[in-house]
Amino acid sequence: MLFPAAGSMLRKMSGWKTLASRVAIVTGASSGIGAAIAERFGRERMRVTLAARRLDLLERAAERVRAAGGEALVVPTDVRDPAAVERMAAVTKEAWGRIDVLVANAGVGGKSLLKMSDEALAELVETNLLGVMRCARAVVPVMLERRDGHIITNASVAGKVIAPGSVYGATKAGVLAFTEALRRAYADSGIRVSAVLPGWIDTPIVQGVPPRRMAPPGVVADAVVRLLHRPRPEVVVPGWYRIPIWLDRWVPLLTDLLAPRVVRRVERQAERRAARQAERP
Repeated sequence: MLFPAAGSMLRKMSGWKTLASRVAIVTGASSGIGAAIAERFGRERMRVTLAARRLDLLERAAERVRAAGGEALVVPTDVRDPAAVERMAAVTKEAWGRIDVLVANAGVGGKSLLKMSDEALAELVETNLLGVMRCARAVVPVMLERRDGHIITNASVAGKVIAPGSVYGATKAGVLAFTEALRRAYADSGIRVSAVLPGWIDTPIVQGVPPRRMAPPGVVADAVVRLLHRPRPEVVVPGWYRIPIWLDRWVPLLTDLLAPRVVRRVERQAERRAARQAERP
């Protein structure tokens, strides 16, 4: 009975040939990766709920979705607020009758542990980890009604290769674990679950990294669309980040030696850039 069951599961986990008219929720959609994903969905003629805290930026992002050919619904949402997350899902279902895709992308950055206040720690965990869990909890019942859907989390390479003292990396490792738990829970229910792991991407959340080392948000958006067509448990973007992930897994001592140096270098670069900006009139 094992192999017929496996075959049935594989059929349920196949992707969609066309994305037109599919209904998607994108959190953190006001800028960066989230805005790029929403606009890319617009090019696929999808219906997109854009969720984030900044209404003005959401409206601009929604206009880009419409200009690209999609439909857009703006729902200001703070994923730290459980009631706001439930409202986001309810408004989306009321508007379009279903929810096909959730991209749980909302996130904030952070400093190393000893440089963070308790309030900053709470915001980081609430947004990056609990926010993902709350969004999944809100949409899974809707997807189960049709036994179809795809949940994609933004887990980050930082969740695989943990930087020294990185609370951000710890939250992303939690997202990876939760994504795996969710995938295994609903593998036989028609709900696909994937994690996208971006490296350094040129977005407002990244400060202090030289731009030449960063990829544009569009590469992540393209990867998300490919996941919807051909589901996989996880995808690393850009692909070359699989090298440090592999090294961290099989030669962890190398990461132990190099990671502190990389972090110190990035912190010094960030401090110099901040000082130069402060000197500008």
